[in-house]
Amino acid sequence: MTSKTGRWALAVVAAAGLTWLAPGGAAEENPAAPKDPELDRKRTEVRMLDDIYKSGIVTITEHYVNDEDMIPAGTAFKKMFEAAEKKGWHRVRLIDASGEPYSDENVAEDAFEKDAVKRLVKGEPWVEAVEVRDGTRHLRVATPIPVVFEKCIMCHDNYEEVPKGQAIGALTYLVPIDGPLVTKRSKAGK
Repeated sequence: MTSKTGRWALAVVAAAGLTWLAPGGAAEENPAAPKDPELDRKRTEVRMLDDIYKSGIVTITEHYVNDEDMIPAGTAFKKMFEAAEKKGWHRVRLIDASGEPYSDENVAEDAFEKDAVKRLVKGEPWVEAVEVRDGTRHLRVATPIPVVFEKCIMCHDNYEEVPKGQAIGALTYLVPIDGPLVTKRSKAGK
C-alpha cells in the first residue's frame, strides 16, 4: 500500500467511525460502521479490569485503611498498574478530576485524558477512543471515580464538599487491540 493510499484508507476508516456520539452525549454503536469483534472483546476486557481494580481499591480502603499513616489503596494499586504495563498487558493511570491532584503523577497527560476528565465530571460513565500507535490499534478508555467512603477524606480533604456520585478522579486505560502495547515507556525500553 502506498503512503498516499494508506492515508486515504485511514481517512475513510476515521470518517466511518467506530462509535458516534448521540445527541445526549452517550457513545453508541454506529450502525454504518463495520463490525469489529476484537474491539468489542477489548471493551469487555476493560470493563472487567475496571470492575476488578475499583472493587479491589474499595475493599482495601474499607478493611485496611484506618488512619492517615497507612498506605492509601490508590498508591498500592499504582504498583499493580506499573507491573501490568511493564509486562505489556495494558496501561492504567489514576488521574485527578477535582482540579487539586494528590500528586503531579495524577494530572491528565494528553488531549484524550483532558477531554475525558471534562466529560466524566459532567456525568458520562465511559469515554473511549481508538488510536493507532506504531501501526497498532489501541483502545483508550476513561471511567469515573467518585468519593465512596468518608475515609477518602483522610488523605483528600478537598473532597469533603464534593456532591455524592461526582467524579473526583478517573482510571484511564490504554489496551492494545491487535498488537503489542505501545507507550512512551514501552518504546523507551526497546
